[in-house]
Amino acid sequence: MLFALAITALVLVPVVVTFSSFAQVDGDILAHLTEFVLPELVGNTLWLVLGVGIGVSVLGVSLAWLTAMCDFPGRRLFDWALLLPLALPAYVTAFVAIGLLDFTGPLQTWLRAGWGITGLPEIRSRGGVILVMSLALYPYVYLIAKNAFATQGAIALEAAQSLGLSRWQGFFRVALPMARPWIAAGLMLALMETLADFGTMAIFNYDTFTTAIYKAWYNLFSLPAAAQLASILILFVLVAVVFEQRSRTRMRYGAVGRSAAQRRIRLSPVRAGLAFLYAGAVLAIAFLIPVMQLALWARTVLADDLDSRYWDFAWHSVLLAGIGALMVVAVALLLAYAGRQRPGTAITWTQRLATLGYAFPGAVLAVGLFIPVAALDNWLIDRGRSWFGFGGTEILKGTLLVMLLAYLVRFLAVGFGPIDSGLHRITRSIDEAARNLGSSTTALLTRVHLPILRASLLTAATLTFVDIMKEMPITLMTRPFGWDTLAVRVFEMTSEGEWERAALPSLAIVVAGIIPIILLTWRGARPLD
Repeated sequence: MLFALAITALVLVPVVVTFSSFAQVDGDILAHLTEFVLPELVGNTLWLVLGVGIGVSVLGVSLAWLTAMCDFPGRRLFDWALLLPLALPAYVTAFVAIGLLDFTGPLQTWLRAGWGITGLPEIRSRGGVILVMSLALYPYVYLIAKNAFATQGAIALEAAQSLGLSRWQGFFRVALPMARPWIAAGLMLALMETLADFGTMAIFNYDTFTTAIYKAWYNLFSLPAAAQLASILILFVLVAVVFEQRSRTRMRYGAVGRSAAQRRIRLSPVRAGLAFLYAGAVLAIAFLIPVMQLALWARTVLADDLDSRYWDFAWHSVLLAGIGALMVVAVALLLAYAGRQRPGTAITWTQRLATLGYAFPGAVLAVGLFIPVAALDNWLIDRGRSWFGFGGTEILKGTLLVMLLAYLVRFLAVGFGPIDSGLHRITRSIDEAARNLGSSTTALLTRVHLPILRASLLTAATLTFVDIMKEMPITLMTRPFGWDTLAVRVFEMTSEGEWERAALPSLAIVVAGIIPIILLTWRGARPLD
């Protein structure tokens, strides 16, 4: 229990620190932010949330209904392939879209030269940001809504038809309302990722709170200003968390037998063809075309960029992701095991608070953890000078400590979910049998639970590893000097408009991101198949 409380305290430190920043208000900077920065940030954020919310809902729900309830050519392929955009970070999709669709890009150049077509919508716009984020994040809604439709959609549709409603009426008036809690949960995940995004906003030069936090830290050299902006962003995030939690409380799960496969809607040839074209177009635009373009760009710079320095980027990414994944899995295992040993309301709420860090943007965690670590660092330096004559300027700030702690807070929920679910599948009778044979608590964990949890531990480690590989703001804002990673390399190259040189590290990140998609597909259940 004490360990769980310590982890909860670590998660809450960034929140307390960011809000306490208002005790150190710089009047000039605060006046500048209030007059010139905040109105634009709030407006941009609200438009972004509204646009992405509509985009991921339309794409995710429509594709989920087609793959879960309809029979058309390629349905089995699209069932899992439509999850592939999860492997492509939004900031990678962003610079590929700009490289292809900008005024000087190949598409507009070809249209002007060959067909005389001009005046296409500007990709570097609010609409462009919303489009890219919607394509990158719709799988959150798709995955959860597909499971909801698969378990309840057929029954809901049959009930609606028995009442004299058409299929369209049954979808909108019965099936969709029944799936609303699941859709809301997926939507909230997508919106939290939208609020947390930094790389995409930086590439589009679309100012939101995450980019403003970075600029306040590195351009204004004001940690208090960065923390004050982070505290406002936390309010947005907490509102999203409250709505997500409320949607979960309304969820009720049902099951449909395998005979439901006979109740799929058989589309007419024309509608089946349109369904295939729609799903194929979304998959092509969201994943296939960006990956193909990345491969073409990477090929042109492979000979020049694939040097020892690049291997350092890859090694740093793999090392940090590996250490971070081990930390997350170890802490998540102990946290979940504490709940198994001492079940109750107190440990349940402790676990919820401890895993709340996933809802916080990386920029918030970077600021919220760096400030107390810097204060502790200064205290240690002062004590070292007075007691031992220490002459250094950094003890903790120049290490990987801040970055790894931020990874732990940010991704603990990713590791906790699979492990906690795995523990819940182990019956209490197994524990009682082991204890009757004289096993201690430690022996029970190491000799009984760990072998059974092997698959859950592997899933947690894999998902955490890939998330850290893709993570940008924490790494960018807290890395020690010289510790550039693949994600940092992508940011540096895209900041200079070097799309081709950003392709090689992006492909490496995408390859790592495909692993959990394969894992989800392999382990996932398809009730209607």
